[in-house]
Amino acid sequence: MKKTQDNIYLYSRNPYKKADFNMWMAFPGPESFALSSLGFLWMFKSIDETDDLNIEAVYQDTVSTRVPRENVSLMGFSFSFDMDIFTILGMLEHHKIPLKSKDRNESSPLIFAGGPVVTANPKPYNEFFDFFIIGDGEDLNLKVARICKDNKSKSKNEILQILSQIEGIYVPSLEQNFVKKITKRLDECIYTPVLSNNSFFKNTFIVEVERGCANRCGFCLASYLNLPVRFVSYEKIIETIELGLKYTDKIALLGAQITAHPQFKKICSYIYDKIVSGKKISMSISSMRVDAFCAEVVKTLVAAGQKNTTLAIEAGSERLRRVINKNLSEDQIFKAVDIARENGLKGFKFYGMLGLPTETYDDLDEMIALARKIKEKHKGFDISFGFSSFVPKANTPFQWCGREDTKSLEKKVQYLKKELHKLGIKAQFSSIKWDYYQAVLSRGDENLTGFILDAYKNGFSLGSFKSSAKNKINTDFYATENYPYEMPLPWDFIDTKPGKEFLIQESKRLLLENRCVV
Repeated sequence: MKKTQDNIYLYSRNPYKKADFNMWMAFPGPESFALSSLGFLWMFKSIDETDDLNIEAVYQDTVSTRVPRENVSLMGFSFSFDMDIFTILGMLEHHKIPLKSKDRNESSPLIFAGGPVVTANPKPYNEFFDFFIIGDGEDLNLKVARICKDNKSKSKNEILQILSQIEGIYVPSLEQNFVKKITKRLDECIYTPVLSNNSFFKNTFIVEVERGCANRCGFCLASYLNLPVRFVSYEKIIETIELGLKYTDKIALLGAQITAHPQFKKICSYIYDKIVSGKKISMSISSMRVDAFCAEVVKTLVAAGQKNTTLAIEAGSERLRRVINKNLSEDQIFKAVDIARENGLKGFKFYGMLGLPTETYDDLDEMIALARKIKEKHKGFDISFGFSSFVPKANTPFQWCGREDTKSLEKKVQYLKKELHKLGIKAQFSSIKWDYYQAVLSRGDENLTGFILDAYKNGFSLGSFKSSAKNKINTDFYATENYPYEMPLPWDFIDTKPGKEFLIQESKRLLLENRCVV
């Protein structure tokens, strides 16, 4: 453990090592967000621990760097959200790096990206990056840095040729008809290696309990991109939690389906017993499924100081929840609220999605009716709603489904706002217009390069998107059109187990049997 100003490093590091290879690890957001990003920090740690590799973290708000840009040979970006591309372009420009890879010379660093966006579909970003990491990047990231270091005397093209032979590496400038997504075994427990006062979640020790989700909602990238579901052993989780508690009393458990861990109740009981015995612990968890909601979990959350939590129900009607593979009954939702209130929680925020395939106003009315019933039965219990709109994601069963048109979705937003307001229930909604352009990028291809560049150069606003699309590209093709199953897709070259045929069967099972023609 080493403390540096406001940061505590929970691993051995030598900030004064004299390595002759320099790398920047870049996060497309402010430092406070980066210091709360478990994946970014863990990959930084793996290289920072290596004596012959010198790595520096850079952020959107980095003013000056320790290593001059001209001395940097490799720059990797964490790419978690579609709109990150515009921050990435801004960071490249800030550091005087040409935006397109073909415009960079031998003195420019090699630029790559990894993360869920480019693992699902890197094609819209081909011209901006020299290569991509496809899949889980913890081990591959270090391997890439070593290859680049060991071959630093060679030309960029020669290095890229070597990288293209590595499983999980996609080099757009080379002919690669097939790239395998890397799936890591969870033999170790990933945790926050740097605690910081500057983090968005101040001094919070995050522990990854599992990866993936077996429920496989039809729209969910986190489910299908991370198959199969993998759990960290109970013993490793407890050992890791004990490490974190040496330095902070703030613990967060992370996972897409965290409550599905076969020993999750036991994990909660362990933490609860420590709190009861006098140990101060503030704990939060990343997600809760309604059908896994139980008294043991709620008691632990309340003992750890949590007053409210979020439940994802996605849709208001049981019919629509069946369509998306969220097989929750209304009785299960009511039971979860009962358990929450009986065990000390003060409120719920329900998460829903608008514009899901086959959705009608009847489904919205059932959401309103559900809210009314909970409100009437549990007076004084705080309930609110948060809604986003459906965005088709590559490598999911709903990748063939286009979005509902923007005007129709905005009418639904106004309808829900009005009806929930009548009940005295607060509701937040994502921007329908921004979600539309997120869908354009999500199902995009190489033809979007000019569109992305124009939008960036014109200020990255809704107006700039409209302006760049005008007379140049049919954005509706990417955002709102339904695709036939036999249509080749830009991301088909990525081998993401269990594969495209499996997704087709899942799509047909969920959609065609429920009146959705694709």
